[in-house]
Amino acid sequence: MTALFSIGFPTGMEGLTYPIPFSNPEDLVRIAQHAEALSYHSVWGNDHMTTQHYVRAEFPVPPRFWEPLVTYAYLAAHTKRLRFGTGVLVLPMRRDIVVMAKQIATLDHFSNGRVEIGVGIGAYREEFEALNPQARVHRGDMVVEGVTALRLLFSQRAASFDGKYYKFRDVELFPKPKQQRLPIYFGGNNPAHLRRTAASGDGWIPAAMPQPTLRRMVAELREMTEASRRKFSELQIAPQYIVHLGRNQEQAVARFRQSQMFKHLESLKRSTLRGQASVNPEDVNLVGSIDSVIARAMALREAGVTHFLGLFFAANSVPELLDQMQMFAEEVRPKIA
Repeated sequence: MTALFSIGFPTGMEGLTYPIPFSNPEDLVRIAQHAEALSYHSVWGNDHMTTQHYVRAEFPVPPRFWEPLVTYAYLAAHTKRLRFGTGVLVLPMRRDIVVMAKQIATLDHFSNGRVEIGVGIGAYREEFEALNPQARVHRGDMVVEGVTALRLLFSQRAASFDGKYYKFRDVELFPKPKQQRLPIYFGGNNPAHLRRTAASGDGWIPAAMPQPTLRRMVAELREMTEASRRKFSELQIAPQYIVHLGRNQEQAVARFRQSQMFKHLESLKRSTLRGQASVNPEDVNLVGSIDSVIARAMALREAGVTHFLGLFFAANSVPELLDQMQMFAEEVRPKIA
C-alpha cells in the first residue's frame, strides 16, 4: 500500500505551534491550494474554543482559533481534490451531537465527499472546564459515546440514543453523508484509543510517538482489531509528526529550536506528551537533513505507518511553511514507499 501524506492545518494553532498573528483567512486558502497543487492527500486542522493559560501568559493579544468545519466549507469552494480532516475534533466540547452530525453531513455533500473526521478528548482539560465549569465527566467515555451516536445518525433512517452524555430520540437526519462510510479516526497516544479504534474506528492518530513505541502499539492494535473480527488492513495508522528540513542536521535542529512549534512541544510534555518528558523532540520527529528525514520516515513506514496524516511543519511565517511543504513534497515524499 502506498503511503499517504497530509498537512497539519493551522485552524487553531496561533500561539500554540505558530506565532500570533499567523493564520489569516487569505493565508489558509493559500496553504490549502498549495497542498492541493503539491498533491498532498488532505489537510487536518485542530479544534480549540478558548485560549490556553500558557498562551495568555506569553502573548499580549489572543490567538485566532477558526472553527474547522466552517473553515472547510469555505475552503471546499476554493479546491477540487484536496480532502479535509479534523485532527482532532474535540467531542467533549461539542455537547449537541445531532447538530454536529448535521454539520459534518452537510460539509461532506458540499465538498463532494472530501471529509474525514478525527476525534479526541483534547490536549487541555482547562479548555473543557472553561466551557463546562460544573461538569464532572470522563472525556474518553464522552468520545466513545459521541462516535457511537454519530454512526447511528449517519446510518439509521430514524436514530435514537440514550447515553450518559448524549441523548436524542427519533431523529431523522437527512441527507446522510455523501460517502457511504465517512472515515472516523481516534486521536491520542493513550492505549485506550487502541481499543476504541479496534472496536469502531477507521484509523488511529497518535502524536510524535517514538518508532519503537509505535511499532509495539501497532502490533497491539492489530491483535485487538482481529479479536473484534475486523480487518486490520482496512485501518489507517496515521500519526502526526513535526517536520523541519534543513541543508544539514545542525542547521535544521537550530532553526527548529527557534520556532514556536518547539515551545508548544515543550508545553505538551505536561499533558499529551508527558510520557516523553525526557525526549528531545527533534529525535522523535522528522527534523533534520533531507537524508535523515527520509531514513526516519522509512523506519516509521516499516513500523506500520500507512498515512503521515499530520505533517506539522515548524515555521514562523507562512512563506517558510509553504517552502517547507514544497521541499518535503519534492525531496522526501518520492523516496518513501
